[in-house]
Amino acid sequence: MVITDKSLIITFAVPVFLFLIVVEYFYGLKSGKNNYKLSDTFTSLGLGLISRFPTMLNLGFQGVVFVYIGSSLNLKLLPLDNPFTWIAGFVLYDLSYYWMHRLHHEVKVLWATHCVHHHGEEFNLSTALRQTSTGWLWKWVFYLPMIMIGVPGQVFVTVAGVNLVYQFWVHTKHIGHLGTLEKILVTPMNHGIHHAKNQEYIDANYGGVFIIWDRIFGTYIAEKQEVEPVYGTVKPLNSWNPVWANFQVFYQMVQDTVHTEKIADKIKIWYGPTSWRPADVVAESPEVSPLDFQKKYAPAINNQQKIFTVIQLFSIVIFAAVMVTTTSLQTYFEIAIFGLILVLDVLSTSLILQNKKNSFDIQLGISFFLIVFVYSGGLVDASLLAAQFVIIHAVINILCIVICRLIKNKSKMIALWSDL
Repeated sequence: MVITDKSLIITFAVPVFLFLIVVEYFYGLKSGKNNYKLSDTFTSLGLGLISRFPTMLNLGFQGVVFVYIGSSLNLKLLPLDNPFTWIAGFVLYDLSYYWMHRLHHEVKVLWATHCVHHHGEEFNLSTALRQTSTGWLWKWVFYLPMIMIGVPGQVFVTVAGVNLVYQFWVHTKHIGHLGTLEKILVTPMNHGIHHAKNQEYIDANYGGVFIIWDRIFGTYIAEKQEVEPVYGTVKPLNSWNPVWANFQVFYQMVQDTVHTEKIADKIKIWYGPTSWRPADVVAESPEVSPLDFQKKYAPAINNQQKIFTVIQLFSIVIFAAVMVTTTSLQTYFEIAIFGLILVLDVLSTSLILQNKKNSFDIQLGISFFLIVFVYSGGLVDASLLAAQFVIIHAVINILCIVICRLIKNKSKMIALWSDL
């Protein structure tokens, strides 16, 4: 049997990640260097939780292809009982990760799936969880040589999990220069450069664990004292919407393909450099003002919106945990339904954070719909713990919105009475 799924390791690591995010937040407050914003953090965690469901649904060809190559095209050069296999597997995985990561920054159609991780305009541990939900489309291709030469499935899964877990801690600004380690390992300082959108730093430091690959292949850039990193993407997302975050670049590529006139350009849009667009399309596009380069997307929200978002933040984390721990009790269709409910919850909250018109009314309508759906839709087993949580969460949302409305109306009546 060829095991190729590292999601179990990630699942066990998530509670630790969340704990460390809380620790970093309070440390930032105490030190006067807090760089957490509620809207940004909610979006990062929401995108991270949503990204786990394509894996749970076994979307894509990764498992099938890995099993076939591991069974039929395996050169068996690295036996499981040899300690060297684990070392070789770890190094080979990180080298494969380097090229996968680099090409996802250099080829437009690959960037379309990876850009989600770079939308965040704050650099903190929650940014590490801001992951794509479309990476399953082709990331796995870069690891096929490892399976072919004979890295055992158990080794592949373990080193992949360790590699990804390692990458979590390097998303923080609270750790400075680490001396000699900066020359060997990926660290918070050199990885912060990778997330910067400054022209001086763009497209650099792709390593997962070892920064030596960047030094070998000429993509290493050290932080310059005179250039403060500015985080995010050159073309900002300007949204908290998780669906738009995953499909923004795809949408632009389709639009450019339709509007450009040359056939060659229609094709190059998909395989060309990430920053390239056809000349006739660029000519019609408005220029981005240099004054907006350091401007962050941050719609103002009131206390009611903040309290409601905090409730949603805890709820989506608990709901995802309930789903994952009770997966064996759910059918494939039920897993898909619960995944869509999670997306809907994050999406509807993002509308509130963006001050969209009638966003609380939309949330209210969704909550009533979910109660009816679970109890009378017949599409999910209402006795499932995940289904029961959906009901409880919907009821809490209704109560919160009703209370907010009552407080708001009472304030209006007091103000009106005062005017009289």
